[in-house]
Amino acid sequence: MKQRTILTILFFLPVLAFAQSYNTALGMRLGTDYGVTIKQRVAKTTSLEAIIQSSLQREEAQITLLAEQHFPLVSRRFNVYAGGGLHKGWVTRDGTEEDPIYKDPFGLSLIAGIEASLGRLNVSYDFKPAINLSGGKHTIYSQTGVSLRYVIVKRPWLNDPKAKRKRQRERERRRRKKNDDGFNWKFWENW
Repeated sequence: MKQRTILTILFFLPVLAFAQSYNTALGMRLGTDYGVTIKQRVAKTTSLEAIIQSSLQREEAQITLLAEQHFPLVSRRFNVYAGGGLHKGWVTRDGTEEDPIYKDPFGLSLIAGIEASLGRLNVSYDFKPAINLSGGKHTIYSQTGVSLRYVIVKRPWLNDPKAKRKRQRERERRRRKKNDDGFNWKFWENW
């Protein structure tokens, strides 16, 4: 079992290292709730995500807007992320005397997950609790999901051959200036 796990990790590391990063990705979210998700990078490690979903547990629909901070693990293409935002829901059924209708939920949503970009495919798994400040069937909704997104817009600097060569030359220049212990003792030469 241990050997199989190690072999699996060693197989996927090169795939993750050469996958494409993205600016905009659109796809579906499946889990305790299902729906559509779009993710837009707004800074080097920050993204905004919008989720429109319907619940399998409750008879309501919900839209969520989230800001997320990404923390690379192996590379920019494989990372963990966390963030938060707001959600607004709509009850999609009529109430009965035995089961009266509740008010439309509104509140805060948190999110934490892991994400990998492989070519034009972006896959993530997350935990997204929603805390209702008003309305809703319950005060807290616990949601998990797998999102499969297609990368609509890749990061342009990753595809530019000139920028890639420039990054490689810069890395090589820094590597040559360092001595064996990894510190550049001739720091004054950089000024």
